[in-house]
Amino acid sequence: MDLSVPVTDDVKLHFRHRPGTASPVFLLVHGMASNARMWDEVADHLAAAGHPVYAADLRGHGESDTPETGYDTPTAVADLVAACAALGLSEVVLAGHSYGGNVSVRLTAEHPELVAGLALVDGGWLEPAKAFPSWEAFAGALRPPALDGATVQSVSDYFRDIHPDWSPAAIEAAVATMRENPDGSLSRRMTLEQHTSMLRSIWDEPPSPWYPAISVPTLLMPAIPKGADPQWADRIRSRIEATTATLRGAAMREYLDSEHDLHAQHPRRVAEDLLDLARTVRQARALR
Repeated sequence: MDLSVPVTDDVKLHFRHRPGTASPVFLLVHGMASNARMWDEVADHLAAAGHPVYAADLRGHGESDTPETGYDTPTAVADLVAACAALGLSEVVLAGHSYGGNVSVRLTAEHPELVAGLALVDGGWLEPAKAFPSWEAFAGALRPPALDGATVQSVSDYFRDIHPDWSPAAIEAAVATMRENPDGSLSRRMTLEQHTSMLRSIWDEPPSPWYPAISVPTLLMPAIPKGADPQWADRIRSRIEATTATLRGAAMREYLDSEHDLHAQHPRRVAEDLLDLARTVRQARALR
């Protein structure tokens, strides 16, 4: 079910919703330059277990509105808070992928009444100032690629080549991060300026200052790249553990030999981990 939810006087967010009666509700947040459809297979598993699921398209992404401004973490949080109010959501299990993890961290810290459990899917610890020598180097590395001559077919073929273990639905979702034009060509959903504004927010507003305010059960789900030697894998673990040291009560589930888009590559396993987090949330509620 597709929902269009007003979050300001002139902006509506799009949600992909699956109904259910089990508690808690899941709220899923995609990463930068992604979309809600990337969560579809995870959401199917969660809904099959009886849980209501809401997967959001952030502003400028997917089927949500693309206003000129508001491409930063505080606005993303404000949009989701307004959507939760409109949808009547509280005490959700909030899962954020990549930049969506950073957004989810801040939302949980600023609005604890809305979140009963937090899952950070290869994100939520993004602090590029520690990994890049300068803002310019970071912005250059993450500048969106040119799409001259790109078509649905050519980009689908490209994604199938680099992600041979993704399902057809995941490939279609990845292509949907871009806008299909009437002639079959593809273009970006956000302008370069809007994209750069989001990058600047990631650079300027790291998530770690918000960790001490978070007390809900939290699951860290890092991807350990395929082919990573033991020393490289240890460095990834050590960096995440050091960054999240003030995030109380966090547990880690590593995804070995995996890619950044865990929810596309391993949807069943991601869903199982989220359902396990939901059980922890229910247990915590029972002890209140």
